[in-house]
Amino acid sequence: MVSLYISGPSWAHRLPAAVKLVFLCLITLLLFPLDQWWQQAIGLAAVLGFYGSLGKKGLKALKVLKNLLWMLSFIFLIHLAFTSWEDGIVISLRLVTLVLLANFLSITTKMDDLMDAIEPLFRPLSVFGVTSKKIALAVALVIRFVPMLMAVFMSLQEAYRARTGKGSSMRLLAPFVIHALKLADEVAEALTARGGADGYENTASR
Repeated sequence: MVSLYISGPSWAHRLPAAVKLVFLCLITLLLFPLDQWWQQAIGLAAVLGFYGSLGKKGLKALKVLKNLLWMLSFIFLIHLAFTSWEDGIVISLRLVTLVLLANFLSITTKMDDLMDAIEPLFRPLSVFGVTSKKIALAVALVIRFVPMLMAVFMSLQEAYRARTGKGSSMRLLAPFVIHALKLADEVAEALTARGGADGYENTASR
């Protein structure tokens, strides 16, 4: 299975996956009402501290930020043109913080632990014949895919920079989509090898 998990004995690894998910939701809810750039900067600094607490591996995982540079630049320019530079900075800082939080969850939480934390939320749907394990698997894969796809884009961006000396280009979108589809096929093949979603459910329950 696709995973960005980094093994380690840190405090974040010891925290239950459910606690980390609740923390992620709470931080998201707290960040959105804040409309001052320094408030968002404090939140970002705290998240960067989380990565620093993991040591060299945690700091290395911050390379995911390279994927956001072109997007952040675009967002900032849009707000600079139509609203204000303060709004652009606030939104950019908020986006960076939330992406880093999601990535932090991925690198410190195993897939099975993540599924076990998510699955109880969907158990009430069993009344309608919905398998909660399948939904938990889908949600867990989404959480995994976001930072993974960002890592794919970063590798394409670095290769493009090495060839042309330019930072980024719209030409990267086509190979990025191809890589994303290929990654989806690999995950689908892995699930098929386990007997589909039902097979993964049976394997995870052992």
